[in-house]
Amino acid sequence: MAPMLIQEVDDDAPPPQRLELTPVESTLRCLLLDVAEYIDNSSTLPDTESQVKLPDDLANEKIVLRFTGGWVRDKLLEVASHDIDVAINKMTGYQFGLRLKEYLEIPGNPEKYGLEGVASSEKQSQKAGTTDKSKTVGGLHKIEANPEKSKHLETVTTKILGLDIDLVNLRKETYTEESRNPQMEFGTPEEDAMRRDATVNAMFYNVNTEQVEDFTGRGHDDMRAKRIRTPLEPYQTFKDDPLRVLRLIRFASRLDYTIDAEAQEAMRDPEIQDALKRKISRERIGIEVEKALRGPDPYEALRLMFDLDLYETIFSDPTVDAADHYEPDTDGWQVVIRMVRDTLDADSALSEVLVRDKEEQFYAWQLAALVPYNGAPLPEPPEPGRRSPPPIAASVAREGIKSTNKVCDIIAASVRNVSEISAYVDKLYMQKRRPDNKVGGEDASARDVLGMAIRRWSSSWRSQVMYAMLVEVASSGDDATSVERKYTTFAQHLRDLDIVEAYTFKPLMDGKALAKALNTPPGPWMKDALDVVMAYQLRHTNKANAEDAIAEVQSHNKQNQNGGELTSSLVRHFLKLTIRPLFEKSKPSSVTDTGRKNTTTVLPKKMTSESMDETVSKPWKAGKDADSLHLLRWCVNSLDERLVEEVWPLIIPPLLTLVDDWETRYKRMGAGLVREVLQVTPPTLLAKTGLGDVFEDALMPCLAFLPTITPQEASIPLLDAVYPTLLILAKVKYAKEATPNPKRTEADTARLRIKFLDTIIRKGIIHGYTHCSNFPHIVSTLFTHLAPLLKDLGIESVKHLKYTLPMLTETLSHPLADAQTATLLSATKAMQAVILNGWPRMVVHRGEVLKGLTLCWIKVADQEGEQASVLRNEMRETVQMLRYVVGEDVEFEQESGMLIEADPRVGGLLR
Repeated sequence: MAPMLIQEVDDDAPPPQRLELTPVESTLRCLLLDVAEYIDNSSTLPDTESQVKLPDDLANEKIVLRFTGGWVRDKLLEVASHDIDVAINKMTGYQFGLRLKEYLEIPGNPEKYGLEGVASSEKQSQKAGTTDKSKTVGGLHKIEANPEKSKHLETVTTKILGLDIDLVNLRKETYTEESRNPQMEFGTPEEDAMRRDATVNAMFYNVNTEQVEDFTGRGHDDMRAKRIRTPLEPYQTFKDDPLRVLRLIRFASRLDYTIDAEAQEAMRDPEIQDALKRKISRERIGIEVEKALRGPDPYEALRLMFDLDLYETIFSDPTVDAADHYEPDTDGWQVVIRMVRDTLDADSALSEVLVRDKEEQFYAWQLAALVPYNGAPLPEPPEPGRRSPPPIAASVAREGIKSTNKVCDIIAASVRNVSEISAYVDKLYMQKRRPDNKVGGEDASARDVLGMAIRRWSSSWRSQVMYAMLVEVASSGDDATSVERKYTTFAQHLRDLDIVEAYTFKPLMDGKALAKALNTPPGPWMKDALDVVMAYQLRHTNKANAEDAIAEVQSHNKQNQNGGELTSSLVRHFLKLTIRPLFEKSKPSSVTDTGRKNTTTVLPKKMTSESMDETVSKPWKAGKDADSLHLLRWCVNSLDERLVEEVWPLIIPPLLTLVDDWETRYKRMGAGLVREVLQVTPPTLLAKTGLGDVFEDALMPCLAFLPTITPQEASIPLLDAVYPTLLILAKVKYAKEATPNPKRTEADTARLRIKFLDTIIRKGIIHGYTHCSNFPHIVSTLFTHLAPLLKDLGIESVKHLKYTLPMLTETLSHPLADAQTATLLSATKAMQAVILNGWPRMVVHRGEVLKGLTLCWIKVADQEGEQASVLRNEMRETVQMLRYVVGEDVEFEQESGMLIEADPRVGGLLR
């Protein structure tokens, strides 16, 4: 270690200088002098341990107190300062603090200085002494029980009348090679002054004599010259404590002083820079950097760091091996920090929008400091599905300068969003310059597009936009003006749209209200769906209100062919971002991604453990994703002819997936939803996509889900869903306008429709009855759906009379028929449909009809109850229909009379 040389004071030095103290400072001076006198007059020193040995020649001296360092400098510069370091000649700060506490606990003493005493708890201490109005002294209550004294310094911090006081002894220091923490000993004022970082910080104010003391002999001169230099030779000064490098940079930028050439040369020395990396904790480096960037001239601080080749020494991640360290690109960095300075100094839309306060100024400088790391690749996740590590720039901030979590989060967000932000800025600028040119994709000038972008970027979006601008400036060379122009246009546009606070806008409704409006259980889907609501809200600044929005999504667009903008937006969102990903692994191979019939041969999917696991292949079946089926139902119910064509490729795969599922409950749901979609599907769309055949192939096998293979309680709901869907499919698929082949005539299309309905009756109704005639509820279901099929067939239904009439007659005349009134009623109504649509043949088949009706009448004639009464009325109505259609072709009344004569019980039916 270099010898502690004490420079002699120049004989021509100016006479001692007095300082004008404020009333609070004068009160503090009086208090400290009284405490010193109290200690001097005490018969014994306090019994407190100290790791610092008191020299014998100091033991008998009286206490002398000095205000040191920055307070003296600021006082000479006429700058207010609330931080005062008090140096004590013969006691450690810990020892003096105990006696100060002891003195203030003597009744009557605090009042001499307008005080009320010492805070007695941590809670009191947090507020004590923080202002000149606070009459309690803070910080002293805990030093006896928990001194928290530094191993080397034994300092005490207290708060008195709004002043932050550090008590410490005058000292000289001996440094080791590996640490900046010195071995401390009591020293003289001269030795204490010479160990300091800069001459302008090495002057004392002697509390006892009220004189300014400049023991280096150069403090006053350097202040007049606005110069920063070290009291001793700079290389050894920095080698002893490398943190002084950053402290000098901070003071130079704060005071607008120049660091002298010899000190700058030492600061560039690789050994000093290595010592700064190796010996100084990153917490201490971070504190100095933050103070510099929060100071009056952050630009000068960063400029000095760069000019002195300190960038990578300061801004690097010490946890990364040198071999893996990313090399920052500092080319153009000085242009970047100039841009920050000029932006912050300018009175423009750019500065007004992006930098509102001191905190955002600090963020701007932090981001500017890390622009050289912008080119670093984004780290990959440690394994699929895991969260990605933070960008390298954020790691440098966290580990290199120990930035706060908030600052690191802003840096990470800035790096991740820089491409998106710059793309919006460029696109908006082009639209502004060439409004006549059509630009594809999103409208970068739209209020909802930019407002939602700001909400994605969150509350730090201003800093992120600033970072994007600085990155462009760094890569643009000397063309910073054009970059600034683009970003100024962007900032001005955001302000004109009144969306600079878009991230704070409250949605029209919360998730629960939206879920209630959709009649859907709340779930994870709500967050993204509320973004859709917010985009709608942004588009309609003055018109949007919660009541109208809720009313719109509650009502289905089928009743409002103009549709609702919010409803349509939600439908698109749910189908694309919520529903499609869940059905992706189980989508049918019969449909292409564009929603058309797949005409190529597709090999069956290879069976894997994943495809066998429905929690993986069909996540929509269970867990939190099961709510997607409620959303799918709402989407289907909200379609109209315009919207269904737009979302066709999105809506069809999940519906067919449901119909193809092995569980009947999902088949039933799928069939019902297909019916809803077909009701608003233009026939031309079905013909164009060729999906009529696909729907037919998916639905027809459902008619065979009958007992005993399928339980009756599962079969009936499925049949109730499929038959009406097949009817609507026949209507849409074979509509007049649905003729994709120009050679096919309308008559051809009509014949195909009849053929399709014939197939439904044969493969559905007739086949079902043949296998399930002993299941009354199934029979009832089949007859219920037979009636509308016969109605759609019209006169073409006569070809089925040889099957349908025997089925109905057999059911009506069954010996146990009276036990199932509902089945008889469905058979009766089906018989009415047979008569109405096959009336020209009823003359021939009237006997078969009357057989079933009369035998059934006899069985139920004496039954009581409303249902039996309804059945009898329907049977009479059926006879009336038969009487009417046979007309004058037969003597119906004569035949009826003969039947009544044979069995008078049928009189109530036939008269």
